[in-house]
Amino acid sequence: MAVAAAAAVHVLVERRETLATAESLTGGLVAATIVEIPGVSAVYRGGMVVYATELKGTLAGVPKHLLDERGPVDPDVAAALAAGVRERCGADWGVATTGVAGPEPQDGKPVGLVYVAVAGPAGTEVRELKLAGNRAAVRTESVTAVLQLLTESLSATPAPV
Repeated sequence: MAVAAAAAVHVLVERRETLATAESLTGGLVAATIVEIPGVSAVYRGGMVVYATELKGTLAGVPKHLLDERGPVDPDVAAALAAGVRERCGADWGVATTGVAGPEPQDGKPVGLVYVAVAGPAGTEVRELKLAGNRAAVRTESVTAVLQLLTESLSATPAPV
């Protein structure tokens, strides 16, 4: 996790761009991992832990109809979380996690089904993960995956001038 966080923060600092986080199953672990990196205060705006489904709508701006129709574990919900936190925190980039960490399935979704998303100047990308292991392993892998997706998205997007 720390290596992925350091890579993302390094690129953000070089580009002078900012980041915000919206987390569900990771419960603040993405933010905690990011803020361990020296120099992060230059790029990290803040974030939100929206564990309860209704908070995904009221705080992060996920459309209520989307949550009602599909539930919180959905690729479009992940995309809306990332875009919502980006906008609401005034950041260049927003990242989001939503999924089922276990130990039990949720709303018919299996343990280990996770969606991570990154929203940036060129749009939003979502990745579906099917992770194995216990609750801690699913959460840890989710953090690493969203930070890797952020680094990939940064590499694929031209730096601002």
